Amino acid sequence: MVEVDNTILQKAQVWLNDNYDEETKKQIKNLIDNDPNELIESFYQDLEFGTGGLRGIMGVGTNRMNKYTVGMATQGLANYLKKMFANEKNIKVAIAYDSRNNSRYFAQITAEVFSANDINVYFFEDLRPTPVLSFAVRQLACQSGVVITASHNPKEYNGYKVYWNDGGQLISPHDVNIIKEVQKITKISDVKFNPVNENINLIGEDLDKIYVSKVKGLSLSPDSIKNQKNLKIVYSALHGSGVNLVPRCLKEYGFTNITTVREQDVSDGNFPTIKSPNPEESAALTLALEKAKSINADLVMATDPDADRVGVAVKNKNNKFILLNGNQTATLIVYYLINKWKTNNKLNGKEYIVKTIVTTELLKEIALKNKVECFDVLTGFKYIADIIKQNEGKKLFIGGGEESYGYLAGEFVRDKDAVISCCLIAETAAWAADKKKTLYELLIDIYAEFGYYKESLLSVTKKGKEGAEAIQKMMNDYRSNPPKSINNSEVIQINDYETQKEIYPQTGKVNIIDLPKSNVLQFFLSDKSKITIRPSGTEPKIKFYFGVREELPNKDMFNKANELSDKKINDIITAMNLK
Repeated sequence: MVEVDNTILQKAQVWLNDNYDEETKKQIKNLIDNDPNELIESFYQDLEFGTGGLRGIMGVGTNRMNKYTVGMATQGLANYLKKMFANEKNIKVAIAYDSRNNSRYFAQITAEVFSANDINVYFFEDLRPTPVLSFAVRQLACQSGVVITASHNPKEYNGYKVYWNDGGQLISPHDVNIIKEVQKITKISDVKFNPVNENINLIGEDLDKIYVSKVKGLSLSPDSIKNQKNLKIVYSALHGSGVNLVPRCLKEYGFTNITTVREQDVSDGNFPTIKSPNPEESAALTLALEKAKSINADLVMATDPDADRVGVAVKNKNNKFILLNGNQTATLIVYYLINKWKTNNKLNGKEYIVKTIVTTELLKEIALKNKVECFDVLTGFKYIADIIKQNEGKKLFIGGGEESYGYLAGEFVRDKDAVISCCLIAETAAWAADKKKTLYELLIDIYAEFGYYKESLLSVTKKGKEGAEAIQKMMNDYRSNPPKSINNSEVIQINDYETQKEIYPQTGKVNIIDLPKSNVLQFFLSDKSKITIRPSGTEPKIKFYFGVREELPNKDMFNKANELSDKKINDIITAMNLK
């Protein structure tokens, strides 16, 4: 029998004795009597309110997503909003939720606590994509927003993601300051659970219409869509919140031949037809690909449960579907946007794109060739949103994204948006088809123009206290004794985001990196390879991102360039003793 530490029993006893509901108490008693392992997991720590909010397994206890942990987080956020906007007569918050189990319930709790704190709530009447919440915050002039989602995590999880008044996720100083306010809520009696119903306003179709109109306004090739309106598109919502708005917006763009995966149109937090609702994983697209093969479709797209990320499959030269990775999809979108802005005479020298530092350098090359500025930001779409905010009214954001399947165009949403992305991917396919090309052939054309870029990710897991220390030692060693060359290629630039220095070893030149401090290192090699090293913020892992480049003198040599790239990445991994 597992022995339960007395401090854990004491924490559980508080929930039994305090003003918690009877069903919660019943479940805790059952854990004490029958499941000591789960009791420990549920109470050994408090579920951390991090820089983005909450994320955890659902259940009773201090380390679980439940009515009480959600209520305490909301009370802390409400207290912070009332401090920050003390002179505001009408503080407003928008709330949305996805298809996960308990998402609506947690959203309702969130709305009730805000309302009890005399904060006006705009509450979506049904599930909506996360980017629509970001849009609502701006459209309704809210001071904050909350969406209940755990993105692509397994079905046992849920989460609570917070947005600020610009429509972007929390960044400094609000992220840290809100954490402090939430930590001050130490007992359930601190939370105002009794709703003031007149402070809760339902929203839905009226806002959707405005959003859909804005999405349609991003279209750059109406003639191509008119010519290719019968492009066969298969779309899967993966049981999530993209189920209505993605097909609706595709139809608004002018596409008429859209087939959905009916089994996955059902909004279900158990995700019954898939092991994981993560469009980065090929298994998530299995049913969509089967449907596509049966109807000889041209394009396959699938969005995650909160519809902020999208996975894409296209046909190769052998007419077989292949999955694009996040860098390839970002490349197609950015290449298309910049080219259409150029041919539509929309470029005047004040336009820019944004990518994260671990995303392919090919995006920067495309931008620079077309005299479009490219910003690099830390990993996380909140930093892309912050660049848009900083440049609002001064420069125009064309688009951008990150290698983890999140993309954006336009400025009316301030987070990755799979609804927008699906429309632009389909429009890019129509534009290519007008030129007698598939998306795959367009991608090869881009590589032939700029060189073949390939990226790979290696995660090294090191668990426990010793693992954390080993990871930090690896980072310290790379900093204190950086390699002079890797895989026989000279290290010509080192970016250290912890010290905020850009170092050129050959000349000794040092520039300041104007980004927030982060425990990330990058090595740029003379052969245009890029290696990024960063510890994971959520898992006991250290991540190595590899990017390499090969010449592609003609398109027939694509397979050879791909083989050379794979070999180069493997050789770098070997040279760094990571095998």
